[in-house]
Amino acid sequence: MITSDEPKSRSITGVMMNYLHICPTELWYFAHDINMSFDSDIVALGRLVNEEYYVRDAKEIPVFENVRIDRITPDGYVHEVKKSDRAEEAHLWQLKYYLWMLKRHGLGDIQGVLEFPKQRKRVPVKLTAEDEKQIEHKLQQIRDIIQQPLPPKPKKIPYCRKCSYRELCWC
Repeated sequence: MITSDEPKSRSITGVMMNYLHICPTELWYFAHDINMSFDSDIVALGRLVNEEYYVRDAKEIPVFENVRIDRITPDGYVHEVKKSDRAEEAHLWQLKYYLWMLKRHGLGDIQGVLEFPKQRKRVPVKLTAEDEKQIEHKLQQIRDIIQQPLPPKPKKIPYCRKCSYRELCWC
């Protein structure tokens, strides 16, 4: 069984917030630098969608060490671009986490847009006071998961079929 010491990075990233909502096991592997998505066709397709649809816009803007925003438009909206709305709830919390981080760093109440260009869908996102409370709770959940000495026991979910970590979970 795979074991790991403390995760190399203590910073919680937007991807970790996303993985919390999809699969705690995937979150643990990612946080411990066990990355299987480098050769994933799905990850490559997601990057291609972002590049194909937003050629002229700045992409992957590093704001803080744990925040890499897909796009910021001149009107001040933070955009998170996704290949599909299949995990929309997870994507929504990833964007809310970015908005929360920006607000904590003194940039005020910035709004966001969750974009699914292949589906021609845009979801406006605003961070509420209740969201902020939930994010604090979610951050503790993430810390609890990544501090475990072993990954959480995987659970079969629909995402497993296309997950780059499936071989680690189900071998």
